[in-house]
Amino acid sequence: MPIIEYALLFLAAATPWLEIALVIPLGILRGLSPFWVMITGFAGNLLTVFLLVVLFQKVKEYMARRKEKSEGEKEGKRQTRARNIWNKYGLPGLSLLGPILIGTHIAAFIALTLGADKTRVLIWQVISIALWTLAFGYAAVFGVDFLLNA
Repeated sequence: MPIIEYALLFLAAATPWLEIALVIPLGILRGLSPFWVMITGFAGNLLTVFLLVVLFQKVKEYMARRKEKSEGEKEGKRQTRARNIWNKYGLPGLSLLGPILIGTHIAAFIALTLGADKTRVLIWQVISIALWTLAFGYAAVFGVDFLLNA
């Protein structure tokens, strides 16, 4: 049942840490339509990033309460990497490199935490997710085609 597979693909793309980098190639390798895999993956990933940006203040308050409970912890590896990208490349760099280095959700959250405007974060995340969706989709299609015809 393809509709169930696309629904699962949507949910997987919406799940932080699975990301489109994993979901799109797997969907295409599974034999699903590359066009619909890319559309579904894009929509799933963007939905949760959009919700994160819109609900940022609530998420920030939740994370602050959570951090109070675990005060002794240092900044994580992903946060350190994101901060270095932010300092070097700014919002465009963090958004464009996020899907392959730290994840789109973490990139959006860190950009907002560092004071970026919600609208600009959302615009750069849409651009980034769209570009990476195309890149992962085309790489999966042509990579599989190359391997089958080699």
